[in-house]
Amino acid sequence: MADQIRSEIIKSNPIGKGLDALRASFSSICKDKSISCGPDALSQLRPGDLQNLTINLIWALQGLLTSRLLPSTGGGRSLFDDLLRLNSAVSSDDFDFDRTKPLLNAALVDSPEDTFLWDQEHRRYMDDVLKEELGPIYVGLRDFHHTYFGDVADLKRTSEAFFKQCIEGSNPLFDDGWIGWPKDANQDDVLNWFADFSERLSTFAEGHKSTRQRRPLAKPNEPIDGSIAIRKMDVGFVDGSNAKKDSRCHWSRILVPGELMSNPYAREVLAAKDTRRFVLGFTICGSLMRIWEFDRLGGIASDQFDINKDGLRFVTTILGFLWMSEEQLGFDPTIMTSGDKRYIDIELDGQTERLIIDKRMKRAPWIAGRATTCWKAHRKGDPQTPLVIKDSWQYVEREEEGELLREATDRGVINVARYYYHETVEVGGTDDDIRSTVRKGLDVMAAENYRAGCSAMSRNISVATAPRKGGSTAGLKRSSSQTDASLPPSKRASSASRTKAASGSVPNRVHRRVVLRDFGQPIYEASSPAALLRGLEGCIEGHESLHKAGFLHRDISTNNLMINEDNNNPSWPSFLIDLDLAIKEQREGVSGAKGKTGTRAFMAIGVLLGEQHSFMHDLESFFWVLFWICVHYKGPGQERVVPRFDKWNTVNDMEELAQIKLGLITSEGFFHRNMTEFFTEYYRPLTPWVSKLRRIVFPGGQNWKREDMGLYFSMKEVLREAGKALSDA
Repeated sequence: MADQIRSEIIKSNPIGKGLDALRASFSSICKDKSISCGPDALSQLRPGDLQNLTINLIWALQGLLTSRLLPSTGGGRSLFDDLLRLNSAVSSDDFDFDRTKPLLNAALVDSPEDTFLWDQEHRRYMDDVLKEELGPIYVGLRDFHHTYFGDVADLKRTSEAFFKQCIEGSNPLFDDGWIGWPKDANQDDVLNWFADFSERLSTFAEGHKSTRQRRPLAKPNEPIDGSIAIRKMDVGFVDGSNAKKDSRCHWSRILVPGELMSNPYAREVLAAKDTRRFVLGFTICGSLMRIWEFDRLGGIASDQFDINKDGLRFVTTILGFLWMSEEQLGFDPTIMTSGDKRYIDIELDGQTERLIIDKRMKRAPWIAGRATTCWKAHRKGDPQTPLVIKDSWQYVEREEEGELLREATDRGVINVARYYYHETVEVGGTDDDIRSTVRKGLDVMAAENYRAGCSAMSRNISVATAPRKGGSTAGLKRSSSQTDASLPPSKRASSASRTKAASGSVPNRVHRRVVLRDFGQPIYEASSPAALLRGLEGCIEGHESLHKAGFLHRDISTNNLMINEDNNNPSWPSFLIDLDLAIKEQREGVSGAKGKTGTRAFMAIGVLLGEQHSFMHDLESFFWVLFWICVHYKGPGQERVVPRFDKWNTVNDMEELAQIKLGLITSEGFFHRNMTEFFTEYYRPLTPWVSKLRRIVFPGGQNWKREDMGLYFSMKEVLREAGKALSDA
């Protein structure tokens, strides 16, 4: 069914002339180099030429409606999201462009077969590129098995008894004895053997102690529900009170993912269940098995063992997966369930307070990163007062968001999400972090591929912050190192994190929780253009208040500006969230801070060029937020694709992006032509006001360095005038 829908999408949306510009570019390159545009031409081109052709192809595919309709292969909303990430990888300095030649050849033929081309894009490249999002992977940790299975009660004794009976042929469930992994069998036979063995082992285990309601899963050809993409899984273990062998499965019920030949689908499992701290899985290649653990730093794996030579270890592993508690399998024990309600308990002013979770607002779909999850909640007995619980895994180098929020709230800052509480999450009486709690002290430096992993880590790490125990409030946010479903954040790494990765030391992430008193929607969901302008004005006022209190936000973006149009909601009408990248300013010294931080599409030109980050740069980011919304939204929350500007998120060179933005705003005539061409009909009435803001934020066109506190007043005044004009029209 899924393949049929995919075929219909491709057939109904032919590529047509969508690749003509790519072919023209290819012909021009070949002509300049005096080579024939034949099948062997790509092998004669330099990496730089291949990079340009590949990027042009990705942009062309992004501009086709098909890329928005085909499902993602990696947890995004569509293939378009995958193309954004592929573009980012292709733009890096160490991408192997031999991998793109078959794809380019498929696109450059005179009459490409559409299905073949889209299949090339999906199957040949996406899996390799998306694996880079896993973070560093360390394999061959010899203490892995004891670390994760050693504390499962009665596991060793029961496994030994079971295996002994199998060898002797005395177990009635295995009257054919221990035959080991099937040899010369096809995939279906192997999967049936695995499922059958696990079922019989589960039956045996029930006679020794209460076994949880689990069953093996072996349906490699059946898509699993609960993913944006059409995803399948070879083998694994499923949880559920109605776990029946032939029932349809959902990713949220996958306890342990497993694969034949490849890495387990930990991404899907982590994204589907918002209480998952880490995921255990396994891979089987022939008779060789390896156990995996995936968390917010990446992944680690056991040494590889042969099922036929070490059957007891295999039995112990399978029985361990059947017997492990949910906490041992990576679920967060601090998020509890009573009936159909979920809740957390916090200690506030010496008393325990219960926060009831109403709904999940967001969950980052990727493995490595902050993995920010946000829930709307309320205090028990007070459902009318909304709270936001923000859960994330933070690096510890920077100032803590919870402390910054508490201090800002205490200083009376307006239009910024107000603090209620924050803590470092504790599991088993200790702070929950990756090194000690999740990986239980396993030393990745003992891994077989540690040095190679360090090299990958130095490319993947980016900034985050961390709150400690004791305080309250912040809102929605994307992972700093991963891609948001609607907008890739492309956060810049802190120098401390890059230095740590380059030096070979292993980073750590700590599990933090912040509770906020303000709830709203992203500003691009404003009910009207006038409401958008009012919301933007309020957020600028919040930034000014924050700045006067001695804080610099440094991450003004569409997802960090919130609006509240519900008269029954006591939150600010509009407000800033997310102080993950915020700093305290040194009032005695120069205003600002070094380092390129923020969400790439909205970063100020000066920041992209390496200037100290000041409040002026944040005000420029407000301008880019308004411009972006006018280009990308056809109405409240109705996003569209505009390749010319979407690529801002994936330009690898910061100075190149600065030049692109500078070229856009330098000439008033050129800027006006872009507004006329790209503003949606819904936001086209804002054209003169956005143009007026441009003249204020960039006086003299190229002078974007204006250091004037009066800019706060000037920008708010323009927004206020624009709102009045729209209301009077």
